[in-house]
Amino acid sequence: MVPEGATGAAPIFERIAVVGLGLIGGSIALAARKAWPQALVIGVDRNVVLEKAMVRHAIDVASEDLMIISEADLVILAAPVGQILDLLPTMPKRIAADAVVTDVGSTKLAIVEVARTLPARLAFVGGHPLAGAAHGGIDAARPDLFTGRPWLFIAGAGEQAEAVGRLSAFVQGLGAKPVTLPSAAAHDRLVAFLSQLPQLTASALMSVVGEGAGEGGLELAGRGLVDTTRLAASPADIWRDICATNADEIGSALDELIAVLQALRQGLHDGPTIDRVFTAANEWRAHLNPDFRLLNPPCD
Repeated sequence: MVPEGATGAAPIFERIAVVGLGLIGGSIALAARKAWPQALVIGVDRNVVLEKAMVRHAIDVASEDLMIISEADLVILAAPVGQILDLLPTMPKRIAADAVVTDVGSTKLAIVEVARTLPARLAFVGGHPLAGAAHGGIDAARPDLFTGRPWLFIAGAGEQAEAVGRLSAFVQGLGAKPVTLPSAAAHDRLVAFLSQLPQLTASALMSVVGEGAGEGGLELAGRGLVDTTRLAASPADIWRDICATNADEIGSALDELIAVLQALRQGLHDGPTIDRVFTAANEWRAHLNPDFRLLNPPCD
């Protein structure tokens, strides 16, 4: 009997290794096992995480030792950006044969640059699923996390182009919508506006509002503040690496926001300034994808 949700088709990859079984990695493992029960899903993480992943039937094989990925034909680095940068140079000695290697990092320029040193037998494709939840970790992982969500890939040439095609089919099997971007630079500029600027803005806003209103004042807050600052629940440890590896693009996005805020500050008594900003905001918000408003979650 084929499990509910299984594609019934042969797996795109026979042996899938997921390095890092947090919210994203754990959800990839759960979704892959559901879509292709005949594939082998290998998990690498700390023992306490691996035990939870095994209980949830997210993985078939578990180890803290990276050598377990040796025979994988797909290796997914589902770790924070800084750890991905450390892991990539070790892949040639960890993976014995030809394989596709991808990641789920929120910035791509530094990762793609390091990946250029990989041998040709390891076809690397930078990836970034735009999906998440209010809480992180394997406990929050779920197989439908990527359903209808964009999954960004960096276009490649030669073997990388073939790998992009296979990965696109793979993430479609997980329920995602693959989107190919022309370069790592294009990715980092786009997510600086779509994801990283909203995160920093929400965190800064919550910090200022909290200091200004105090605990008692916050008890009177309505849904507007709650909805606007939802991203402020994000942990700083994930975002340190993201900010450091995309500082130029994030800095430019912040400069543009600061300029608008300064215009509002100077035009508080100027109706046309208020009208201009609010009109532009209303027009642009109408273009937001109604099926995917969560372009970057609190937890990576």
